[in-house]
Amino acid sequence: MPLFGGIDIGASTAKLVVIDGQRRVVARAMRRSGVDYAQTAQRALEEALAEAGLTGAPVDRFFSTGYGRDNVPFAHDRRTEIACHGKAAFHAFPQAITVLDIGAQDCKVIHLDAAGRRTGFKMNRKCAAGTGAFLEEIAYRLDLNPAELNGLAERSVREAPLGSFCTVFAATEILEKIRAGVKVEDIIKGAFRSVVKRLVEMDTITGALVLTGGVVAHNPLLVRLIEETFNRPALVPPLPQFCGAYGAALYAAESFEQLNQPSTG
Repeated sequence: MPLFGGIDIGASTAKLVVIDGQRRVVARAMRRSGVDYAQTAQRALEEALAEAGLTGAPVDRFFSTGYGRDNVPFAHDRRTEIACHGKAAFHAFPQAITVLDIGAQDCKVIHLDAAGRRTGFKMNRKCAAGTGAFLEEIAYRLDLNPAELNGLAERSVREAPLGSFCTVFAATEILEKIRAGVKVEDIIKGAFRSVVKRLVEMDTITGALVLTGGVVAHNPLLVRLIEETFNRPALVPPLPQFCGAYGAALYAAESFEQLNQPSTG
């Protein structure tokens, strides 16, 4: 059975998946993007194939996406992040959807109709508000590992709202709250709420709501807060942090099949 690959090289991490002809993920890897994207891509591919027991197996078609998509020497082609996240989300939930992707450095809102056609999108690239970088900065200010944030926020009984979306101003505000004796878990839940408010400002939701990205994968409380705020259930695909890479792999599979269709002439 042929194999197809996709890699999403973001500003923070690179995510890679290999799928088979049935669109099942058979190998995956994630590592820091670093500064040498070509080397990162090669090592991620080797790691994924090795852990899946597929070392030496040929990947018949490979597509790249993300910030470093032009720096993958073995990619046959590339697609935008918007296209790949939409592709993966619609594959998981084939209906009219709005995709909210919360990444390390940006947020995306992608609208797809019932046929999977993109009808609009917006991206937040101007600041870290509402992104993983915002939450990482909060963790840094509180001397915590980002992986601890969700568990602490779950314990909050009195949310401490933040008055600013700006990462710099929010960090100053957090220091003031600490001096005032506000509990850490209440500050963190307030930071989560700030992320949700930033998403609300970006765009409206049409169709079913789908959430993707590493922030979603690691913070289930944030998913619940988004559901409460938008007053609708949130659909989360398998491996939400790998959606960009999975979408790229889906494009690679389609491309391979189109190239190898039997001639009717």
